[in-house]
Amino acid sequence: MEQGDGNEGTSAFHMPEWMIQFADQKQEFNKRPTKIGRRSLSRSISQSSTDSYSSAASYTDSSDDETSPRDKQQKNSKGSSDFCVKNIKQAEFGRREIEIAEQEMPALMALRKRAQGEKPLAGAKIVGCTHITAQTAVLMETLGALGAQCRWAACNIYSTLNEVAAALAESGFPVFAWKGESEDDFWWCIDRCVNVEGWQPNMILDDGGDLTHWIYKKYPNMFKKIKGIVEESVTGVHRLYQLSKAGKLCVPAMNVNDSVTKQKFDNLYCCRESILDGLKRTTDMMFGGKQVVVCGYGEVGKGCCAALKAMGSIVYVTEIDPICALLLPHNRCSLDGNKNVVTREHLDRMKNSCIVCNMGHSNTEIDVASLRTPELTWERVRSQVDHVIWPDGKRIVLLAEGRLLNLSCSTVPTFVLSITATTQALALIELYNAPEGRYKQDVYLLPKKMDEYVASLHLPTFDAHLTELTDEQAKYLGLNKNGPFKPNYYRCLGLPRNQGHLGSDELPELELVFASPTTYAYMNSEK
Repeated sequence: MEQGDGNEGTSAFHMPEWMIQFADQKQEFNKRPTKIGRRSLSRSISQSSTDSYSSAASYTDSSDDETSPRDKQQKNSKGSSDFCVKNIKQAEFGRREIEIAEQEMPALMALRKRAQGEKPLAGAKIVGCTHITAQTAVLMETLGALGAQCRWAACNIYSTLNEVAAALAESGFPVFAWKGESEDDFWWCIDRCVNVEGWQPNMILDDGGDLTHWIYKKYPNMFKKIKGIVEESVTGVHRLYQLSKAGKLCVPAMNVNDSVTKQKFDNLYCCRESILDGLKRTTDMMFGGKQVVVCGYGEVGKGCCAALKAMGSIVYVTEIDPICALLLPHNRCSLDGNKNVVTREHLDRMKNSCIVCNMGHSNTEIDVASLRTPELTWERVRSQVDHVIWPDGKRIVLLAEGRLLNLSCSTVPTFVLSITATTQALALIELYNAPEGRYKQDVYLLPKKMDEYVASLHLPTFDAHLTELTDEQAKYLGLNKNGPFKPNYYRCLGLPRNQGHLGSDELPELELVFASPTTYAYMNSEK
């Protein structure tokens, strides 16, 4: 990895044969209720993704089979029972959804096609904890095609698509997830992925940090043998930095959340499109003339503000960062990855019928726990929609019990997730194949060259073509004609509070290597 001194333009870049082939031919492709009697595995490890409550606010659609998947005996067509999903019989329907998603994930499909011969993840045993959607299924099957063994759980109790989980289980992937898990179910699923006789994970793909912390706390010896962690969320990255600062992170980790492609596309454009979808599906509301308060103006906030304003809403924004606040007048306009952004005091002062929702990863942004008091009445209106009623009759509309709105209540654009998934796959390849000593026991930012490569893989979809610098222009700018075109410290506005090993004097100046099982090298000088 480069040290971020601004001289990345002269860096050399080695690609394995399968990547070179693709570059030459890339124009070819255009809770439920908590079950009484089950003992919680843990309450102390994490509160970020699991705090749900057994009450009238917990919901299972009356048309669903209310039997817990944990109490069912299911096997796929091959006779395997190493999975736990809602209903394995939904596999065929889930397979159709995965096939549709594949059409909008061109780079990941190309990566699967070009690299599967070399199998750069052969021997990798990846344990994952992400949203289980059709797009994630394409990623998992790509990792499998590249040689990896995978076991998977969900990072959110409401975002799993049951039919997709069934399709993955039918295909032989050990998946432990279903929509509407209880807290106890959530941790049980993670443990089933990790605690397997004769199977030792060596890579972690996490979204939120719950899986990482579970292994760190419950299986410390296993954690020490992990080769690398790839984390995609603000919450998870923050928790990794906390471990690193305390000197407790004993494996290298890659922060893909702060890559430009992730920030600009997943965080900004994905949220710009999905915020309206989630709100309309749950509330059927008209946005024109509504007064909306958005907490935080990072990339997620920008996307949501743009969407809401375009629909005629009057948008107000709260912000703690003066740089982000300065952007507001120029862009004319609860998304914060933080804790207690919306407190009980705020909720008490809200107007009748105010809609409250969260676009952050966790369920800590809105103080939902403060609403679980005897004087307030919870009334379930429809799936993921609750009325919380005050003694005077005032009510607020709470969506997804304060959890991530778009993936809990609607869907997100597949093409955007293709960008994020490709970034995750390449980060896993890099960490898994890196020679010993290349990455220390700390958190690393995604190298700029990898960021640009992910972007380039998606350009043919739009029939977009890059202009190439002349030798004279490249020399004038101090750049390599093939990139990277920005220094490694370049990030879009809304920088993370911690930058890990960016520009650290302790690191050797390394060039990015897309290593393969047989080819990798330190590259400290120009070609």
